[in-house]
Amino acid sequence: QVQLVESGGGLVQPGGSLTLSCAASGRRFMINTWSWYRQAPGKERELVATITRSGSSDYPSSMEGRFTISRDNAKNTVYLQMSSLKPEDTAVYYCNAGALLSMVDYREVWGQGTLVTVSS
Repeated sequence: QVQLVESGGGLVQPGGSLTLSCAASGRRFMINTWSWYRQAPGKERELVATITRSGSSDYPSSMEGRFTISRDNAKNTVYLQMSSLKPEDTAVYYCNAGALLSMVDYREVWGQGTLVTVSS
């Protein structure tokens, strides 16, 4: 099994920056694709960013410019740098991993979520 643990959430003022981290742990695995999602109160979960194992990143058009996803394969960790934060960025942020546990066992794993609150 693979477990994901997120960190870095908290309260930030509008215009501020924050970096989230998500680390994977387990016995034998390889993370293929990492993604960050978020879910604001009363809204559906939405994709924020995706990064492949080779480091190619992709963002929905609504997220481009203020969010940067990166990864450290040696540490099995993904990061989300957020800048120029707005109150509407307030949400629970979730990391998601496509994990290879074996040649025939590919699983989608979710973190527990970390709350980001943008408020003065």
